[in-house]
Amino acid sequence: MSRLRFPEADILRWAARFGDASGDDVILARVRPLVLARGYLTRAEFLKICGWKSARSRAACRKNTARRIETLTRAALASPDEALKVDLLRLLDGVEWPTASTILHFCDVRPYPILDYRAVWSLGLAKPATYTMEFWLTYLAATRDLAARLALPIRTVDKALWQYSKERQR
Repeated sequence: MSRLRFPEADILRWAARFGDASGDDVILARVRPLVLARGYLTRAEFLKICGWKSARSRAACRKNTARRIETLTRAALASPDEALKVDLLRLLDGVEWPTASTILHFCDVRPYPILDYRAVWSLGLAKPATYTMEFWLTYLAATRDLAARLALPIRTVDKALWQYSKERQR
């Protein structure tokens, strides 16, 4: 069970403080529509999203061929199975839980939060030593529930959770 560290009514205020210095709005405006129409990521799109999430994983992500990226992202984005989606994406070099969640966040038709220690903290969950499917599914349900209760896009909730932690977590 999660317990948000700030009043739900403050979600919009925290999300507004996030800004767009990170370039996420570019991914949403330019990459997302192409991927939704096509059903998979190109290598360039994959590298852009992976680089946005983590500069440290760029070299590993570059090891993936265009064919491998297309095959695995097509299967993940088409699957209705929440666990399978993440498992398929994690087969890509350089992709672990946070990056897999980022790909789903930007490219899947369903709402997905980005798994990030900042957002986890703001949601009041204890960050596990290692991420597991059980943790991911709990986090996914908690963030979707919060977004649905407040009638807000998951991106707004995600930004608020991240920003609150950035400004408040020690």
